[in-house]
Amino acid sequence: MKNAIVIGSGFSSLSASCYLAKAGFNVTVLEKNGTVGGRARQLIKDGFTFDIGPSWYWMPDIFDKFFADFDKKTSDYYQLDKLSPAYKIFFDDDVITIGDCMEKICKEFERIEPGSGKHLKHFIGKAQKNYDIAINKVVLRPGLSPLELVTKETVLRVDQFFKTISQEVRRRFKNQKLISTLEFPVLFLGAKPSKTPSFYSFMNFADFGLGTWHPKGGMYEIIKAMKNLAEELGVKFHTNSPVDKILVSDGKVSGISSIGKKLEADIVISGADYHHSEMLLEKNYRQYSETYWDKKTYAPSSLLFYVGFSRKLENIEHHNLFFDTDFEKHAQEIYDNPQWPSNPLFYANFPSVTDSSMAPKDHETGFFLVPIAPGLEDTPQLRSQYFDIIIDRFEKRTGQSVKNSIIFKDSFCVNDFIEQYNSYKGNAYGMANTLRQTAFLRPNLKSSKVKNLFFTGQLTVPGPGVPPSLISGKLVSDLITKKS
Repeated sequence: MKNAIVIGSGFSSLSASCYLAKAGFNVTVLEKNGTVGGRARQLIKDGFTFDIGPSWYWMPDIFDKFFADFDKKTSDYYQLDKLSPAYKIFFDDDVITIGDCMEKICKEFERIEPGSGKHLKHFIGKAQKNYDIAINKVVLRPGLSPLELVTKETVLRVDQFFKTISQEVRRRFKNQKLISTLEFPVLFLGAKPSKTPSFYSFMNFADFGLGTWHPKGGMYEIIKAMKNLAEELGVKFHTNSPVDKILVSDGKVSGISSIGKKLEADIVISGADYHHSEMLLEKNYRQYSETYWDKKTYAPSSLLFYVGFSRKLENIEHHNLFFDTDFEKHAQEIYDNPQWPSNPLFYANFPSVTDSSMAPKDHETGFFLVPIAPGLEDTPQLRSQYFDIIIDRFEKRTGQSVKNSIIFKDSFCVNDFIEQYNSYKGNAYGMANTLRQTAFLRPNLKSSKVKNLFFTGQLTVPGPGVPPSLISGKLVSDLITKKS
């Protein structure tokens, strides 16, 4: 059996580990932190349960396909519930509720802009076709050649790679609230809607067509499921084991050094931050320069708050978006002129609304997220200042006082992303999926300078997000198994 070492234990690393173990490799996973999961770890405090990172379960078919590859089902490991409604969006003068089916969503669109329901059905129908092409064809290719994008289906849609989501949405809808609602899903791809190819409207089908789901107990249940599956397949896990060097001999990977201890390997895959992974190599073995990394467009970082409330809150759903300020201005302050936002949009997640296991009885678990530019100054004073800003707006928009109900508040921001995940500039989601950073234009899955060294995760193919990370792990394992 060939020995494979996987650096990191996020979604892509766990995915690659499972596929390699199934293919007969002897797989060892080394995790820097005390628990597995990478950015999808869990915080449990005073009876409250928080997902530290990802909190949206979209594209359930991707998870189904992953487990089906091992003759398993998601229900073998966790209970999955469809949220109804999926989420609320708070504007300064209205609240839009996104239901759990197209009929409800079209009715809500009609309430805001008469005639928009018909346009929405057409838009989502087109998005569904893009979803089928993207998920069943394009994203399953490893990004080795531009020819991978050339298929009968993509050629017929070539214009969608040169028009943007913003152009497509604004051509059909005039109401700014509806525009923001439809532009929101591509933020998961880490770029402004005005910079994201309209082909990525498939994210709108993932939203409205497939719905928003919740694994009982939180997103960390998926990590636990994948770890259990990996262990069933023979994968070994070592936590508190940071890798300090990738070892190379005669141009070929020979293993790693972890806390001064050398481990031999025939294959090394890094699911850690790509820039950090290359820093574990001698300079002459690195594929990309500091200039390369610096010039790339990154998905946002985040200021996160984990809050325990002593009572149930009012007028909220499981997922809530606060778009009661200028969407475009906040986007400019992330991408065009990086700075702390003057009047930020934010997201609030209360999983205990639908899942009582995530908070003590008659209490509420609250997770707040403010998207910010990567690389910003991060201080306790700034964190405190922005918590006051968003909690004041939260109280105003939901019509309730909550400050006196706060039991505790923990935060996570740029410095933590760097310290805990070795994240380049403290980014939260990796590299944005702009036209110039799509498919073969992303960092390679396979090292061009070191034989048998591979990379996986949100900075490489197919991109940021939990479902793409699962696919990334499969893609890199396919490259290895076909080569072996």
